[in-house]
Amino acid sequence: MHTRPLVLLALLTATSAAHAADQPRYLTVLNRAHDSILRLEVAAAGSDAFESRPIDRIDGGGGSATVRLGDTGCRFDLRLAFRNGRDAIYREVDVCRGDVLVVQPLPS
Repeated sequence: MHTRPLVLLALLTATSAAHAADQPRYLTVLNRAHDSILRLEVAAAGSDAFESRPIDRIDGGGGSATVRLGDTGCRFDLRLAFRNGRDAIYREVDVCRGDVLVVQPLPS
């Protein structure tokens, strides 16, 4: 029987998934909007408990920065404050599925 290797593989997979859930989460913010991003805040998805993350200005038109979001979970809400005084919220950003958020120009 080959049951033992399958059980071992299942345990290793479960352990790896649990360990990955506790890894720091980072996201690269690529700003394709017209204005610079001056402030970035992060919250666990749906919590509205936003916390500021230190960033330098992220220039519009293609500037980028990598930001540490948190240590657990995959989904985060991001609130961005632009130089022109407008804010944008990106909800349910899943950093386990991708590590780049492309910020689009704000609608007029």
